[in-house]
Amino acid sequence: MQGTKLQLSLGFSHPVVMEPPAGIKVAVEGNTKVSISGADKCEVGNFAAIIRDKRPPEPYKGKGVKYAGERILRKEGKTGK
Repeated sequence: MQGTKLQLSLGFSHPVVMEPPAGIKVAVEGNTKVSISGADKCEVGNFAAIIRDKRPPEPYKGKGVKYAGERILRKEGKTGK
């Protein structure tokens, strides 16, 4: 957190800084967990989806932003000859 802004290190060459909309509270727990709360369930879900769209989980290594309790279907990589 940087004041009221959310700063994420998602593996890009620059940090991703996001401003939460009015009525949404963001708390960072530890180094990898972000909790989003607010009165409007739709706004909370939309902001969580915006964060996830910055780096969606990929099926080969499982890296990316995931929801709590979400399982990512892993794919098998290329097989060598």
